Amino acid sequence: MNISPKQRFLDICHFKRPGDLCMPSTLNRFWEQTLEEWVEQGAPKEIIHPHFLNDYFQFQNIHWLTEIKSGAHSWLAVEEVSATIDLGHGIAVGPRVLSPIVPHYEPRVISENERTATMINEGGQTVKYMKDSLDRMPTFLDWPVKDRASWNEHKKRLDPNTPERWPSDWNAYVQKMNDKSEPLSLEVGSFYGFLREWVGSERILYMFYDDPVLIEDMMEQMLYLETEVIKRTLKDIKIQLATFWEDMAYKAGPLISPAMVRKFMMPRYKKITDLLHSYGVDVIFLDSDGNVEQLVPLWLEIGINYIWPFEVAAGNDAVALRKKYGKDLIIGGAIDKRALIKGKKAIREEVMSKVPFLLEQGGYFPSVDHLVPPDVTFENYCYYINLMREVAGLEKLSF
Repeated sequence: MNISPKQRFLDICHFKRPGDLCMPSTLNRFWEQTLEEWVEQGAPKEIIHPHFLNDYFQFQNIHWLTEIKSGAHSWLAVEEVSATIDLGHGIAVGPRVLSPIVPHYEPRVISENERTATMINEGGQTVKYMKDSLDRMPTFLDWPVKDRASWNEHKKRLDPNTPERWPSDWNAYVQKMNDKSEPLSLEVGSFYGFLREWVGSERILYMFYDDPVLIEDMMEQMLYLETEVIKRTLKDIKIQLATFWEDMAYKAGPLISPAMVRKFMMPRYKKITDLLHSYGVDVIFLDSDGNVEQLVPLWLEIGINYIWPFEVAAGNDAVALRKKYGKDLIIGGAIDKRALIKGKKAIREEVMSKVPFLLEQGGYFPSVDHLVPPDVTFENYCYYINLMREVAGLEKLSF
């Protein structure tokens, strides 16, 4: 019996298809440089295009409703993936707005020399790029929100009713989305990651102590924005997945204490998850790098049940997490990217040490534990894909 991609995705999330290998396109992602180097190594030149890439490796497409500007990846709508901003001066950079601000800030270069260019980006951040590495992470120098006055100006960009936040022909968009066979995902916010993007990593942590009232105001605006987005969207569109973006941990643990998460964030998470549950959405995803061991039980407590990427270098142990939380936790990622760099023996050891167990338990969507770096060769990655298929009892792909 044929099963729709939407139902297959939900069945895996609900632990109804043990052993089924589903590798979502949204989790299996690559540095742009990685794909360019793979072409040099003999990969088809079309591999740089997302649709070809997904078909080539047989990734399951999940359509994020990025046309609705509500989250960290709204700027990554399909038609914008390869977009760049030409700033003149020989400088062209990709868009980087990890928050749902509408409109974006006007990007502009404010200074440069032979080696670097300093600019205000679309997120209002002051960043310095190395001219010979424009695709790499820049150095962050300043952020748009510094105090109550600058927040009041920035806040105007978080109005849920701004027309540009929504597809222009809503009825046509609703019909198009509901007709899709693949699972649909709506971005539903962030109560740490976005604030950090507006304020800066160091300043935001001090602000929790020095100006908690301002923190509360920023979180309340996010809650209002996302609540309105959810109600307007889910009234008309049936989604299978809701997505938070946080990035609130590093190698040794959370960047913010669990006590602060419980005080400031959990009541607001709960309002979002309760609203989602009222529309029948029970698969709620959160993206956070770093060691999240102390955060997982807090997220599970308020209904966030699907976590990615469980970075191995940060000490996350997916097998131990499955044994501890059972079917309460959906796991994504957890494949050590460093093994794919080392070679086929290391790849086999990494995959066989966890994937057979996790797949058979169910509720697992494998991927490398974040973007695949250019150190991973095309040959090694193809070997990894076919090893995953071997574990799942699937026919190998011809590369």
